[in-house]
Amino acid sequence: MGILSDDSVREALRSVPFPGFSRDIVSLGVVRQISIDGSSVSIELVVQNREDVVLRALEDRVKAVVSALSEVGAVNVKFVGPAPARLPSAGKPAPAEVKPAAPLAHRIIGVASGKGGVGKSTVAVNLAVSLAQQGRRVGFLDADVHGPSAPLMFGLEGRRPERADADGRPVPLEAFGVRVMSMGFFTERGNAVIWRGPIVGNFIKQLLGEVAWGELDDLVIDFPPGTGDAQLTISQTLQLSGVVVVTTPNELALIDAVKAIAMFQKVGVPILGIVENMSYFVCGHCQQTTEIFGSGGGSREALAHDVPLLGRVPIDPAVVAESDRGVPVVIERPQSPAGLAFAQIARAVIERTAARAETNLGLGAFLDRFGR
Repeated sequence: MGILSDDSVREALRSVPFPGFSRDIVSLGVVRQISIDGSSVSIELVVQNREDVVLRALEDRVKAVVSALSEVGAVNVKFVGPAPARLPSAGKPAPAEVKPAAPLAHRIIGVASGKGGVGKSTVAVNLAVSLAQQGRRVGFLDADVHGPSAPLMFGLEGRRPERADADGRPVPLEAFGVRVMSMGFFTERGNAVIWRGPIVGNFIKQLLGEVAWGELDDLVIDFPPGTGDAQLTISQTLQLSGVVVVTTPNELALIDAVKAIAMFQKVGVPILGIVENMSYFVCGHCQQTTEIFGSGGGSREALAHDVPLLGRVPIDPAVVAESDRGVPVVIERPQSPAGLAFAQIARAVIERTAARAETNLGLGAFLDRFGR
């Protein structure tokens, strides 16, 4: 007979997927505590979803796998709510003494669009993961407070930050080598966040300055669509390395993309380039290419604004399915046309930010670098 231990129980629980997810409850961070008293095992599970059918299914499965251990006599399962992350109320300004005022990132890259529905978040997530695949330390801030998509697209839905640093600041969750923070970690799925602009601005400042990001090579910020409070707050709070503007080739999307470019230029944020998403569709049967939303729109606007076209991403139905499963295409199918396009975009962003850093050294930085 083996020895009953925390490790043996935890290992058994790795075979239990969370209802509706492919990942197990241990890797998802659902198992908070395991207590063993003789042959009795008590397990605390952190569950945000309080639906009876979910709790019953999870409890039955946990009891079944733990009871199968030869040393176990009784199994008790207790459900607890997630511990609140220590973020101040979004309606209050961040305390003046909170430092640093921004994440310690060498490059801060915004991903923006003039309108919704152009695949901006898909571009942002795959850009961040592509950067992490190159061995870079990457953070991802989902700045869309009203419509956060990062939890789903990173496979972190239902999770909540619970670890804190020595100062009590919440530590971002991590997926595919990217540290992720989003409003979606603090709300139930389907609940609407009904906040006015100033409250949104305060909350975003807190996500920037009161989260234990650690030192990063790149912080990717997924802006909400449009040219509103989030864009202004972040542009005035941080020194952005630049912004990637996402559009589709059709004229309606391009009109709004031009507005986004104009806004960032007015607040002094460099435009790294344009990404043309949903550029074309390749038929899986005949291999014929169809430009569903027109052609050349991204190239024309890039030329008109003297910025590069960073890449053209094809329409791929599988990308949608993969995003819904929380697996970016650069992880699932890196050699697909879409996966290769995102990798190219990441390389182009690195080159553009590096080039801008070289040309903007300034005299003081130049002397620091090459000797006074």
